[in-house]
Amino acid sequence: MKAAVLKRFGSPLEIEQVEDPVLGTGEVIVDIVAAGVLSYANEVFSGERKYLLELPVIPGTGGIGRVSAVGPDATHLAIGDWVYCDPTVRSRDDVVAPDITLQGLSARGPGGLKLQQHFRHGSFAERMRVPTENAKPIGAIDARDAAQWCALGTLLVPYGGFLAANLQAGETVLISGATGRFGSAAVAVALAMGAAAVVAPGRNEAMLAELRRRFGSRVHPVKLSGDESEDTISMKRAAPGPIDCALDIMPPSVTTDVVRSAVMTVRPYGRVALMGGVGMLGGPGLDLPYPWIMRDCITIHGVWMYPPSATGKMVGLIRAGLLDLAQFEQTSFALDHANEAVAHAAAHRKPFQMTVIMP
Repeated sequence: MKAAVLKRFGSPLEIEQVEDPVLGTGEVIVDIVAAGVLSYANEVFSGERKYLLELPVIPGTGGIGRVSAVGPDATHLAIGDWVYCDPTVRSRDDVVAPDITLQGLSARGPGGLKLQQHFRHGSFAERMRVPTENAKPIGAIDARDAAQWCALGTLLVPYGGFLAANLQAGETVLISGATGRFGSAAVAVALAMGAAAVVAPGRNEAMLAELRRRFGSRVHPVKLSGDESEDTISMKRAAPGPIDCALDIMPPSVTTDVVRSAVMTVRPYGRVALMGGVGMLGGPGLDLPYPWIMRDCITIHGVWMYPPSATGKMVGLIRAGLLDLAQFEQTSFALDHANEAVAHAAAHRKPFQMTVIMP
């Protein structure tokens, strides 16, 4: 099959013929129709992000395709089914604390690296082998809509944070990082889940106005000043009532004081989900006040990705018309032009824009 292969960090992807994936028990082969390209893929491929990723590798996190082969233990999937290839691969021998690898992108610790040695290659290829449980059915779609369904890869991340924080319909949620790619998707997801109000802080006034235009009066934009205490007060004032839940999904370049100002807006007994990359490049810790956490009974969740059940629920929100995939604009590239796709994704990081490879 044809694939894009990363052989050395800092070198372009090489488009070449590689061996077809071999099916094993507990596995599924998927013919990839569309694969989303992360806006920061160039930072991973250059080695800048220092992700745990053994080379050579076919990169690509998740994709939309059709099942072409199933193992003997598959009882529901059938040849031809449309699926989302969930890149969050978990070890099967410890259900309490499984090791995790993001297929085609990175691993968590030594156990994740061991898992990566088998479930290694991602979706920048004509075919992909995934664990049976990672081939998530999405129902019948038109092949022309496959690129649009790649938005699942963005929407599922904040959805995982909201599930961990137990966001309920009718609650008020604050999204730290609301003007970014994942943060803006979080606004759409929170509203689809029934949030009564979404507080959207940021410095990009144009994007704050765009969020309000897209989603209406349930979105409450807040222009950040850069002063931690002042911003905490401004965010609280912007909310129509106490803030029940806060989701942080800021990138690694942001300092911890920005996160802290958002986290400390939640009411007593409020919940916080931390999903961003803050601190991954070094610097001081989050340094939240112990008395505040203890006396106000604050629950803080660290969340990486989303639970296995999330995709089915997200597909349900989309099928019910609560989330509109049409709001995501796509620019598609053939597999032969994978390097151009990576460059395009880096240059077009605006919310609700996607770069997609169509093998």
